This record gives sequence, structure tokens and C-alpha cells, in this order.
Amino acid sequence: MHSVDKHSARLVRTVLMRHHLAFTLASALVLWLMYTLLRAGLLWYNLELAGATPAGSLAQSFFNGARFDLRLVAYICIPLVLSLLSYSAMAARGFHIAWLMFFGSATLFLGLVELDFYREFQQRLNSLFFQYLGADPATVVSMLWHGFPVLRYLLAWAVFSLGLLWVLRALDRRARSSPGEHAAAGFAPWYARLAVCLVCLLATAALARGTLQQGPPLRWGAAYTTDSLFANQLGLNGTLSLVEAAKEHFSPRRDNRWRDRLDPAEARDTVRTMLLARGERFVDEDTAAVRRLAEPAAVAGPAIRNVVIILMESFAGHYVGALGGAGDVTPYFDALSREGLLFTRFFSNGTHTHQGMFATMACFPNLPGFEYLMQQPEGAHRFSGLPRLLGEKGFEDLYVYNGDFAWDNQAGFFRNQGLRNYIGRNDFIDPVFSDATWGVSDQDMFDRAARELADKHGKSPFYALLQTLSNHTPYALPADLPVEPVTGFGHLDEHLTAMRYSDWALGQFFARVKQLPLYRETLFVVVGDHGFGTPEQLTDMNLYRYYVPMLLIAPGLQEQFGRENDVVSTQVDIVPTIMGRFGMPYTHQCWGRDLLALDSADPGFGVIKPSGSDQTVAIVAADKVLVQPPGQAPSLFRYRLNESSEAERLEDAQLSDSMRHALESYIQTATQSLLLDSAGAE
Repeated sequence: MHSVDKHSARLVRTVLMRHHLAFTLASALVLWLMYTLLRAGLLWYNLELAGATPAGSLAQSFFNGARFDLRLVAYICIPLVLSLLSYSAMAARGFHIAWLMFFGSATLFLGLVELDFYREFQQRLNSLFFQYLGADPATVVSMLWHGFPVLRYLLAWAVFSLGLLWVLRALDRRARSSPGEHAAAGFAPWYARLAVCLVCLLATAALARGTLQQGPPLRWGAAYTTDSLFANQLGLNGTLSLVEAAKEHFSPRRDNRWRDRLDPAEARDTVRTMLLARGERFVDEDTAAVRRLAEPAAVAGPAIRNVVIILMESFAGHYVGALGGAGDVTPYFDALSREGLLFTRFFSNGTHTHQGMFATMACFPNLPGFEYLMQQPEGAHRFSGLPRLLGEKGFEDLYVYNGDFAWDNQAGFFRNQGLRNYIGRNDFIDPVFSDATWGVSDQDMFDRAARELADKHGKSPFYALLQTLSNHTPYALPADLPVEPVTGFGHLDEHLTAMRYSDWALGQFFARVKQLPLYRETLFVVVGDHGFGTPEQLTDMNLYRYYVPMLLIAPGLQEQFGRENDVVSTQVDIVPTIMGRFGMPYTHQCWGRDLLALDSADPGFGVIKPSGSDQTVAIVAADKVLVQPPGQAPSLFRYRLNESSEAERLEDAQLSDSMRHALESYIQTATQSLLLDSAGAE
């Protein structure tokens, strides 16, 4: 009798193990299917952004994505696999279902969030997710509530989560034994069960690594197997991308994979060659990487007394008519461009406003690991920017903005740089329109700015920063729009309507200030802070996310320098270009150059980097761009913008090596300068 009981116990345990294996395998397949469907949903929802991506590339992204999805599935199923070592653990099916539901539902939620996250940023979930979570909660909640279908997503999440629970319970019921199974089944000896456990553990470990090869586990670069940015991004898994971003974001050590790749002296000398412009010479060479004394040539024509920089939110060059953009989105800027000097190959240094701010005003580049410089400890350094250079020469200052200066630590950063006078959302009385999320409308901002500038005339010289905001999701605009809505661009219609409204407000501002005496003695700089996602994607960095207009308007400027300039340039070139127009010596350490002091044969260059935890960097020079992901081979392209939009991959080892060396030298030297706090003018 005792022998029969032992036999029955072994039989029950063997059946339990089979049931647990069946449930684990079926649950893993369900999760894998769910992630595949989420990838298909991401493709369907953002199909406009796929552009002309070949079907073969999209198929490749699903193949690549399967590897990443299986890796996530393996991580989630580890407790179930480890339960094979204990019969009591295998019997705890309620825990297993709860575990799978928690992670399955959480990753399902992230997959739904990614639909609009990718549409907005053309990136899978990354450190931007945590950046917004750490920002002002009221503003973030308002932006999400008014800008996205939150209730629809929450309802879909609840429905799909309940569906997942139903499926898991059905799998549990199916995996349980039938009444006669115990009698029909045999039992496996202990060594067979141990072998099964080991095989399952090894298989799970292999899937969790994502590869059977020696070396590091599966990395994001394994998804970059096509020439399409969209297809490559589609092949990633958003949850895994977010986990990697969390490691970097919450790490006490900001990682920069480009810091120590080259000999420091060699890198510094390369950068000095890249940056030295006409009328400059290096000073303090032992203590500062690129500090130099500039002695600009005497300015011909009317003297410049003041500077007004207008930073236009999301003013994408791809849709600017003066640059060849379609749709008549920017008629007022187009008209203004005929009165000034328009730069046709100008790029933002990053893809977010705060990067455009410190690049434009502090002339410091957007570096890997320091994309949020204005909020990081290193942002407390005194940079060689416009507040420092003009503030020390007695210029008054002014910063007019629709929103709250606490956002992105704008007030803290710029006060530390020396800017003192601020007018923000709480300083407007009876505005034409006020948005609950961001603040007043662009027309309110420009109206107030025009009044403030008029009051400054006849006093001390001044510099002013005017920043727009209406062209930012949730695109809250006045009910009675002074412009016709944009149509014909699909999901971008609302965005481009907001851009057309901002353009109109810009036009009204210039119509007003042209009547003021200060107009004849002021340099106006109109520049986009960054572009945004477009169906046409140039290279695997998509240059259109960085392509913005830059327009200089000042008396005599067009007569001396012409109407257009096609030198490649970025926002870090703005400060030295402004300073050159005053014709007075100054010492600086800008990471750009005076664009109007360059030799006519100089094609220019620009270093750009996306937002978030992606440490890919690129350098643009003439009609070439070299894209360098960390740990991957670089890609070299010849690009054409707007009407002749095209990106052609090139195989030129010599040019690729030269551009790569320049790029790495620039990133490494700038990073070292930042870490040593030696990036200031003194």
C-alpha cells in the first residue's frame, strides 16, 4: 500500500510538471503574440511616417523585433521556469497568473503609450519618458489630457488587460489534468526531471541574452539592419528600450561613450582647426580647449546697437516655404526672408527646446549624457554665451515667453548665466488667449514683446530672447483663428495649423516693430528651436527633425552678405555670428563660428544629436552627413533637402574616416571641457 502511494505521488508530480511546462510555454507564446500585435499596431498607427520604406525592410523589422520580444518574454517567464525546481512552486498557479498579468498589463500599457510617443519623437520609449515624469506634474498632466486621447487609451488598456487575464485563466484550465490522465500517464525519474529543468533554464537564459554567440547580449544595434530609420526603430522593443534608458537616467554617473576614445591633445588640436575663424587667435591654450580672442572686421553700413533673438517652437524647415516647403504654411516668414539673410542649411543641435536654448544662447553643444544640461549640475557653469558676452559690456536684457520659466529650469539656468529680466505666463493681463497647459498665445507674447522693446529704445543697448510656444502639443489655439487651417498633411494638419498661426503672429510682430526707431539699429535673429517628424526621413538620423530656418535681419546686412547663405551651420554658431556684427574685440569659447567671417570656400559643419538616452551622434558638412551610433560602424550619406529630398548612402572610406575623426574629436573635447568647468570666456 505504501508503495502504491509513493507511485501515485510521483505520478502526480510528473503530471504537475507537464502541466506547468505546458502553461509556461503557452503563456510565453501569448505574450510573444501580444508584442507582435503591438508592433503591428505601431506600424499601422504611424504608417504615414514609414514613407517609402520597402515592404522587405518592414518584414525585416518584424524578424528583428521577434528577437527583442522573446528576450522580454524570457525575462517575464523566469519565475515560472525557476518554479520547475519545486513542486509546491509549480502548484502556485494563482501567483503565476498574477505575475504574468502584472508584467503583461504593464508592458501592454507601454505599448499603447508608444503609439503617440513615436509619432511625436520618432523614437521608441527612452529617457524622455522619465524626463516628463520628473517635470511639473500639473503641466505634464494637462499636456497629456488635452493633447492625446487619454480616456480612449485607458479604456483600451483595461479591455485588453481583461482579455489577457481571460486567456491566461483559459490556459490554466486547459493545462489542468483530465479525470483519467493520472491513470494513463507514466512518471519520469528524478534525473529526467532535472534534465528538463536544466534545458528550460538554459533556453530561458539564451532567450534572455537574445543571442547564442559569445560576447555581450542582444543590443539595440541589432535592429539597425536596413536603411530605413522607421524600420530600424520598429524592430526594437519599447519596454526593453525604456529599461535601458532607466539605467542611464537614474545612474549617478552620466555616461558618455565618446569621452576617451582619442588622444586628448590630438582631439583638441583637431577641434581647434575646425573652429578657428578669420580674425581669431587662441588664448589660454593650457587651461581652455578652444578659448580665443576674436577681432572682427569693422562693420560696414549702419551700426548695430541691439539684438533680438526669436526662438520659434517646432519651426521645421521642411515646411518653410522660403526653403522649398509645400503647403504655404509660413507666408509671413517667407516674406521676411526676402528682407534679410536666410541660411538654407541650418540645423538645430538637438530635438528639444531646452537643447535649442542652451545651444543658441550659451553656444554650447548638445552632448551625449548631458542632453538635459539646463537641469544637470554642470548647467551651473558659466558659459561663454550671449548673456555673459553682452552683459559684461553693459547691455540690458529681456526674456519674454508664453509659459512658465520653471519648466526645464529656464529661470535657474539663465539667471546663473547673467540674464535678469523675465516676462512669463503670469505677467500677462487679459491675454487674447490663454492655454491651461502652457500659457498665453504667441500673439499675446509678441504683442507684449513689441511694447517692451519700444520702452527700451533710447536707453542702454539691449539683447532680448523671445520664445514662442503655441506650436507645441496640445496646440491650443484661439477659437477664431486669424489663419486658414492647414489640410492635406494627414495627422500633421493640426501641427502645421499651429505653425501657420505662429508664423502669422511673427508677421504681426514685425509689422509693428518696423514702425519703431529701434528697428533701424537692431539685429533680429529668427530661428527654429528644432524640427519634428516627417514622412520623408533623411538618413537614419532623419535630418528633418533638425532642419530649421535661421534668418538674420538688420540694416545693410543683405546688401553686404546677400539674401541666402548655404553654409552648413547649427545653433552654436549664432552667438559668434551676432558678436561679429558689433565689430568689437571679445574673448569667447563658443563651440561654433562667426558664419559671416568664414572663407567663401568653407562648407561649414554641424554636430547634432537626438534627445533622450540615444547616444548616436552625427556630423553634417556640405551635402554629406556621417551618422555614428555607439559601438556600430558609421553610415555616410549624401543628402538633399525639401524639393529634391533624398539620402544616398556613400562608400567612401577616406571621407568617412575623416568626418568620424572630426566628430569624435569635437564630442570628446567638448565633454572634457564641460567636466573640467573650463568652458567659460574666462
